[in-house]
Amino acid sequence: VQLQASGGGSVQAGDSLKLSCAASGRAFRNYSAAWFRQGPGKEREFVAHIHWSGGTYYSDSVKGRFTISRDKAKNTAHLQMNSLKPEDTALYYCAAQMIGLDYWRPDAYTYWGQGTQVTVSS
Repeated sequence: VQLQASGGGSVQAGDSLKLSCAASGRAFRNYSAAWFRQGPGKEREFVAHIHWSGGTYYSDSVKGRFTISRDKAKNTAHLQMNSLKPEDTALYYCAAQMIGLDYWRPDAYTYWGQGTQVTVSS
């Protein structure tokens, strides 16, 4: 599976952005997908996960503001980000794994996209 993340940009606090992760290769519909982010000087952290069966999980820091979804027909996953805060500034990565276990751990994912930058100014 090859992943291509897009949709990042520079916005003001309170604005919205929608990230997309386009997958090619093997049947993406059979994979669980997630978004991680890495801010300057920080470790990569879990943001959101969508299991291949449809279940979703979020980090506490984004719950209620971000929504992960997927379009199986288009082999694409999305991250709708609302009410953005300066602390959401980071490089956002999409990732995929076959099973969907330990969804919060970066090392549970086999495939990674290249990252898309999100910058939120106050």
